[in-house]
Amino acid sequence: MAKASGLTRRGFLAAGLAGLAVPALAGCAGPVTAGLAGSQLNPKTLIYWNLFGGGDGSRMQTMEAGYQKTHGGASSLQSTTFAWGNPYYSKVTLSTVGHKPPDVAISHLTRAKPLWEGGILDPITEDDLALVGLSPSDFSQAPWKAQITDGHNIAIPLDTHPLVMFYNVDVISKAGLLGSNGQIVKLDSMDTFEAALAAISKVTKGPAITSANVAGETATPWRVFTTLYNQHTGATPFLSDNGAKLTVDWDIFEDVTSRIQSWVKKGWLNSGLDYGTAQSYMFTGKAGLYLEGEWELTTAQLVKGLKFDMAPVPTLYDKPAAQADSHTFILPKKDRTPEQKKQAMGFIKSMLDQSMTWAQGGHVPAYLPVQTSGAYKKLVPQAHYASAADHAVYDDPAWYGGSGSTFEGIVGAELGLVQQGVATPAAARESITSQLKIYLNTPSPL
Repeated sequence: MAKASGLTRRGFLAAGLAGLAVPALAGCAGPVTAGLAGSQLNPKTLIYWNLFGGGDGSRMQTMEAGYQKTHGGASSLQSTTFAWGNPYYSKVTLSTVGHKPPDVAISHLTRAKPLWEGGILDPITEDDLALVGLSPSDFSQAPWKAQITDGHNIAIPLDTHPLVMFYNVDVISKAGLLGSNGQIVKLDSMDTFEAALAAISKVTKGPAITSANVAGETATPWRVFTTLYNQHTGATPFLSDNGAKLTVDWDIFEDVTSRIQSWVKKGWLNSGLDYGTAQSYMFTGKAGLYLEGEWELTTAQLVKGLKFDMAPVPTLYDKPAAQADSHTFILPKKDRTPEQKKQAMGFIKSMLDQSMTWAQGGHVPAYLPVQTSGAYKKLVPQAHYASAADHAVYDDPAWYGGSGSTFEGIVGAELGLVQQGVATPAAARESITSQLKIYLNTPSPL
């Protein structure tokens, strides 16, 4: 963990916050008042911050109610939901350096690492886990190993949410790609996959597969690219040294981006669609396949008459891989009594025990007692793509990286231009290198 020396930006923020009245800080966003004014609450009330909206939000509220039911009612928990993305992580940071953090918070695993490097998090020891009967062996190995930083456990994974492949069952059936088990046949080679795209395109008279890449959608182009990039044996990290070095293998970059551009030229992949339109193509049969995070399961289930299923992204190169992140529980740095530590761990354990509720929204549970249960294995289509979590590829650690980050915005935008045919792979490489230079050469501001 980085050590402070002199007056760092983190120290400056802490000093500044100490001189501010809480209402002045709360002016940034109303809900932040709840966490910063936590001392006015019942001292036994656990303060919890998250960023879940939509279906995830409603499921999390159900789980919170489960905790309250067994821990003393409504007064046992105060949960606050903030806007997704950078503003949320800024609030977690500001509250911690201002010595008024929540007791427990949610963080994407890829965003927890910069928080740790900035001294924002407390480590979670095996003794802490044991307080509520947990151990490292209770978790899927991909997210558990990914959260370990500097030899410390910095977060407890709730799930893994990988890029997956949705498919329209009627279209796939007409293309002759539905197996005897009612699921899409294996497409685990480039030749087999491209033959499938050609067959699907004949059915749709248009695109075979869609993915969003315009109207500000930069996350999906990055997820698709890095999934295929990391299917190459020997692919180097895109970033290394905590975001200080650009180490992408440009030959593999060229191979993947050129392949994606070739699919567009053949009419198999859309050149430019926004997020909602890309999924609607699969929903309405204008395309057979759709690449996106498994969280769009809930949206697909709401489409009347749609027959769909889901599968891991096919292995088109050397090995299976799927870009992913994980929602995790973190303990923002604060002085905790043994009772408060046990309370925080007890809340996390309660959420993990209710992972089946969480899984209904599409996320793959990280807690093995739920993931390996008979009930989860019967959950369809979730069980059909759950293996993608075993091959999760997390974004490289960087203070400007992770889900919803500056890195994702810069690189994803350039990859989107490649898909649109506006930029060549070489032009995208040049632009990415130029735009990232300032971040590569800037130390973490925390």
